[in-house]
Amino acid sequence: MMKILVVDDELDVKDLFLQRFRREIRNAEFQLAFANSGEEALKYLAGHQSEVILILSDINMPGMSGFELLRHIRTDFQAPPSPVVMMITAYGDPDSQQQAVELGANDFLTKPLDFTVLKQKLHDLA
Repeated sequence: MMKILVVDDELDVKDLFLQRFRREIRNAEFQLAFANSGEEALKYLAGHQSEVILILSDINMPGMSGFELLRHIRTDFQAPPSPVVMMITAYGDPDSQQQAVELGANDFLTKPLDFTVLKQKLHDLA
C-alpha cells in the first residue's frame, strides 16, 4: 500500500482526493493523509516518516511555501526511504518548475489536476 501525504491550504482538496481515489482507497492500494500547511506536513512527517512514500504538495500556501517544505523534506528527512515529492501549482511557469527540480522535486503537476495522469504516475511508482 502506498501512503500519500497531500499538502494544500485549500480545504476542498481533501474531499476531492477522497472522491477521486475512492476505489483505490477501498482496494487498499493507496492510503491518504492530509495537511493544510507546510508546518502541519512537517509535524506529520516527524511522526510518520517511514510510512510516507509520496508527498503531493501545493506550492502557493500561506506561511511556509511548498518550496520551503520541499527544502525541509530534502534536508531533514534523508533517511531511506526518501519520499517521492510531486509539486502542484496553478502556475505552470518554467521558473517554478525549475526551482522545484533544483530543490529535489521528483515531478511537477499543474492545477486543475488531471487525475487520470496523476493515477498513472502513482501506479508507475507503486
